[in-house]
Amino acid sequence: DCHLTARGFWVQSLVDTGPSVWSLHVLPVPVWVLSGYSSFLPQSKDMQKMALLTPLFAFLYHLPQVYKWLLKPYYIASLFMSVAFLAVRKTPGICDHLSTQREDGNSCDFDWREVEILMFLSAIVMMKNRRAITVEQHVGNIILFSKVANVILFFRLDIRMGLLYLTLCIVFLMTCKPPLYMGPEYIKYFSDKTIDEELERDSRVTWIVEYFANWSPECQSFASVYADLSLKYNCAGLKFGKVDIGRYGEVAKKYKVSASPLSKQLPSLVLFQGGKEVMRRPQVDKKGRAVSWSFTEENIIREFNLNELYQKSKKLNKTKGEKISQSQFPPVPEEEEPEQQGADAQGEDAESKKDK
Repeated sequence: DCHLTARGFWVQSLVDTGPSVWSLHVLPVPVWVLSGYSSFLPQSKDMQKMALLTPLFAFLYHLPQVYKWLLKPYYIASLFMSVAFLAVRKTPGICDHLSTQREDGNSCDFDWREVEILMFLSAIVMMKNRRAITVEQHVGNIILFSKVANVILFFRLDIRMGLLYLTLCIVFLMTCKPPLYMGPEYIKYFSDKTIDEELERDSRVTWIVEYFANWSPECQSFASVYADLSLKYNCAGLKFGKVDIGRYGEVAKKYKVSASPLSKQLPSLVLFQGGKEVMRRPQVDKKGRAVSWSFTEENIIREFNLNELYQKSKKLNKTKGEKISQSQFPPVPEEEEPEQQGADAQGEDAESKKDK
C-alpha cells in the first residue's frame, strides 16, 4: 500500500515469498529507493511493476498541491542530484562498466549492500520528518539524506566518482540557496537601531518577535507558519516582528539568543509586554542549549495564549478607532438663539439652523 502524504512517500507492504513473509513497515522512502527494494526481493514482475507504479500514480495525483515548490529551480536541481546514483546504475551503456557484488553479475541493478544503505537512510528520514512542520521541511529532509546516500554509494562504487559528486554537492551548497518565503504577512522587520524604540513606543501593545537567521533551514521552514499567524492575529494591540540576528549580532547578545547552530536556538520566539520580555520559546537550559520544542502553529497558539491575547488586543483597537472618529468628526457646538429682532430676522435664523 503506497501513498503520498504531507510527510513524504509512505509505504506499507506485505510480500509473500513462499515459506517466509517479508514485511516492510511504514517508512517514508522516495520512488528510487522503492525501485532498488523491489528489484532485490524475490517478487514477480507484476508485483515489481506495482511497487513502482503505485507511488508514481500517488505522486501525480497530488502534483497540483505541490507544484509550487517542485517547479522552483532549487528543488529541480536538488531532485536531479538526489537521483544521480540511480541514473548511473540504471542507464544502459554506463552501468555495464560498473562493478557489482550481485551473484548474477548484473551491474545494472542494486546489490544487497546498496539496498541496505538506502533502507537505513530511509529510516533516518522517517525519524527526522516526525518533527518536520511544512512541506518544504519534509522535502528538504528527503533531499538532504538522498544526497548523503549518493555520496556513500558513489564512494563505495568508485572513489573518483565519489569525489566528483562530493565536489558538485559543495558547489551547489555554496551557490544555491533554498527559496525564501515571499507570501503575504503582517510582520515588522527590525534592525539593531529600531527594535528597542518599537518595543517601548506603546506599553499597551504586545509584541511577538522572531529572532532568525537567513542561513538556518529551520528558520526558512518556519517563515510560512509565522506569516500565517501574523495574518490571523495581527491587530492594533498585538503585533508581530522579526529581526535577523545573523546580520545584527549586537541584538543577539542583548536579548541572549545564540546564533550558533550547536545551540539550536533558531528560531526563537519572544513575547514582549510593556517593552519587557514575558516568555520565550524554546527555553534555554543552564548549558545554553535550547530545550526541544516543536514550532507548530498549534503549539504557538497554545503556549503564547494567542486567542486570549487577540481578544484583549481588539479592545485597544476599538478605543483607538473611537478616538480617531472623534478627531475626524468633532461635535458642532450649539449657538444661543439671538433675541427676536422681527419676523425677518427669525426667518433668517431658522433657515440658517436648517442649513447647519
